[in-house]
Amino acid sequence: MVRKALTLFLPIVLGVLLYPLRAQTAPAPEKIRFVYSAIGSSQSSVWIPYEAGIFRKHGLDVELLYVGGGGRAAQVVQSGEVPIGIFTGGAVVNSALAGGDLVIVASGMNVIPFFLMARPETRQIEDLRGKKIGVTRFGSATDFALLYAEQKWPIKRGKDFAVIQIGGMPEMLAALKGGALDAATLNPEFTFLARKEGLRELVDMSASGLSFPTSAIGTTRSFIRRSENAVRRFVRGFVEGNHYAKNNRGFSVQVLRKYLKNDDLAFLNAMYDLYIGRYIPKVPYPSAEAVKIVLDQMAEKDPRAATAQPDQFIEARFFQEMEKDGFIQRLWQ
Repeated sequence: MVRKALTLFLPIVLGVLLYPLRAQTAPAPEKIRFVYSAIGSSQSSVWIPYEAGIFRKHGLDVELLYVGGGGRAAQVVQSGEVPIGIFTGGAVVNSALAGGDLVIVASGMNVIPFFLMARPETRQIEDLRGKKIGVTRFGSATDFALLYAEQKWPIKRGKDFAVIQIGGMPEMLAALKGGALDAATLNPEFTFLARKEGLRELVDMSASGLSFPTSAIGTTRSFIRRSENAVRRFVRGFVEGNHYAKNNRGFSVQVLRKYLKNDDLAFLNAMYDLYIGRYIPKVPYPSAEAVKIVLDQMAEKDPRAATAQPDQFIEARFFQEMEKDGFIQRLWQ
């Protein structure tokens, strides 16, 4: 009887005694702050793995922070205040050419998903002569999109119209509605809202077909040197998050609902189809082609851009590792 009792209870006793040791040896997730730069579905490639617990699965306790405008978000990462974020690849190029060490480790989106929306009385581009056009920040994706679009216009910034940096999409729409702006570069979500307000669409910038690094995962080379494994785990979680988003529509739509603060399911499903279905790549490799577009655009005014090579602004080692160990192939098999 005694032997039987020991057989039954000894494993329980040992488990209780050893539990504190196990708890001490189990590694806690590493805390890391991450900045996103827009209240728009372009950021869903980070929101979805965050909400699904994928970053935690890869050993990271991510804290999401919002800073309006890709240029400002890039400055926050370059300063070291936050080590990693999602913002336009153009801001990475700008910073690096000026002596910073920002670098792209993954692509968010390589299209221009913006519309130039204007007040109702504005019927054509020429009507913006002497007027004010809003972007989130100078050097942001909205600013680069406007620069690209205006290359084909008969009017030019500085000479014929002023470009004003406002901060974020909500602020731009409010300024446009209130008359503080005459036009603004808006993403599809806020374009949808602007149309409801009777504002006029002048240009669909997404129709250009241009490969442009509208959003990218950026960090600094100095942070990679200090915390390479944290960056590695983040990139892996990000890659897995893209796979999860494209295969879990219902969950992803609810994440969009939360961050966009919109309960219109028709709108949310349209944003899912547009961004996750079309704009966000299946595998978010850093794109040298998209960076080259930025360099070509900047070369007209900055001779440093004319001699730079796209690979200078990309750190591809983490994708090379995932290719070598089969991580990406296993996700999509």
